[in-house]
This record gives sequence, structure tokens and C-alpha cells, in this order.
Amino acid sequence: MSTTICQVMGFLVSLLGVGGSIMATAMDTWSTQDLYDNPVTAVFQYQGLWRSCVRQSSGFTECRPYFTILGLPAMFQAVRALMIVGIVLGILGLLVCIFALKCIRIGSMEDTAKANMTLTSGIMFIIAGLCAITGVSVFANMLVTNFWMSTTNMFQGMQNVQNRYTFGSALFVGWVAGGLALVGGIMMCLACKGLIPEESRYKAVSYNASGRNISYRTGPYKVGSGYEAEPKTRKGVGYEEAPRSEDGRRSYPAKYDYV
Repeated sequence: MSTTICQVMGFLVSLLGVGGSIMATAMDTWSTQDLYDNPVTAVFQYQGLWRSCVRQSSGFTECRPYFTILGLPAMFQAVRALMIVGIVLGILGLLVCIFALKCIRIGSMEDTAKANMTLTSGIMFIIAGLCAITGVSVFANMLVTNFWMSTTNMFQGMQNVQNRYTFGSALFVGWVAGGLALVGGIMMCLACKGLIPEESRYKAVSYNASGRNISYRTGPYKVGSGYEAEPKTRKGVGYEEAPRSEDGRRSYPAKYDYV
């Protein structure tokens, strides 16, 4: 019962993680304009992975997608790739995990096959969670670097060079989603051990006799009546068995002849 609960909980947690990764990737608030020095402004800017938006004080919002790929920074494109890879692996892991659930029976699928599928989906969830966490962390590092560069320019009298951007809500959603996918993958890997049948956990152990190897040859079994003659034994070279008399006794030739 505990294995089923662990597997179902891992599936639900991973489902939340993959859904959060999709939501974070589609959000436009990866970076928002820092309003620390200017809390009252007529224009508020925020950016995402796919477009940048401007919101005016009147409530009107205008978004403009990125029409170029090569013009974007390399790290920005790497973040896109990591998030997409994480989402694809998470969706594939969910599909595999649905068929691997112990509470669902499909045909004559054995528990060993379900255990292998559970382990595969768990590994996919772990990789998907690591991709999401890595992508969000790389983007956050870019924001921190640009923030301090902008701050330095402001202290040098170049305040209007560029706006400062800080962490948006999409970063926190991505971190939480990546952590959920990672935890769900670990739970699926733990549930895999409970799905393996008991008899397949132990391997046959072979024992060899000490000393030289002894081989036994099997043959047809012969049933005796109990009245067979005694087996012949050979005492030495030149020995000949004495003939038997009618009463079953052996008669031996005399060793010396007497006249």
C-alpha cells in the first residue's frame, strides 16, 4: 500500500512541477523594471523569454515579441533551450508514469515492467527539474550582473543609460516548479524498489565442492531382486575365480597332490 501511495504522490508532485515549468516559461515577468529610485512612473517595463511588454499608467499594455533569434544573447537562448528540454522530458515522463501506476492495470503487464517504467519516469522528472532550476538560475545570474552594471553607471552620472531590472515572479515560479519535479522524480525512484517482485530480488547461488570437481553421470535405474550373485572381485594378476558346485559352494583345486 505504501508503494502505491508513494508512486501516486510522486506522480501528482511531478505533475505540479511540469505544469509550473510550462507556466513559468510562458510568463512575461521574468525580469521587471526596478522602481526603487523612481516609485512613480508613467511607464513600467517587464520582459519574458518570448516578448517584452510596456504598461502605461493608464492601464494600457503593449507587448512586442522578439523577432530575432541570432540577435539575442547566447545565455538567453540557453535558458530557452533548458526550459523547453525540461518541459518535453516532463511531459514524456508523465505519459510513461500513467502507464506505470500500480493502481492501473493494462492487459497482462507484469510488476517488473511497471517497475522499469516507474524508474524511467523518475529519471525523466529529475532531469526535467534540474533543467528548470538551471535555466532559471542562469537567467537570475544575468539579471544580477546587469543590475550591478547599471548601478555602477548610475553612480558615475550616467543614469539614463539603461533601466535596471530585477527578479520577476516567473523566476520564483520556475524555481518552485523545478524543485517539485525533482522531488517527484525522487519519489518515483523510491517507489520503483517496492514494485520489484520478491522472488526476482534474489539470485541463485552456486556452490562448488571443495577439492577436485566431481561429476555425476545419470543413467537408467535398475531394480534388483536381492538374489543376484555377488559382484566379482579381482584380487590380483592371474587370479581366476573358482567354479561353483550345485549347492553354491566354490570348489578349489588342491594345492598338493598326495600319492
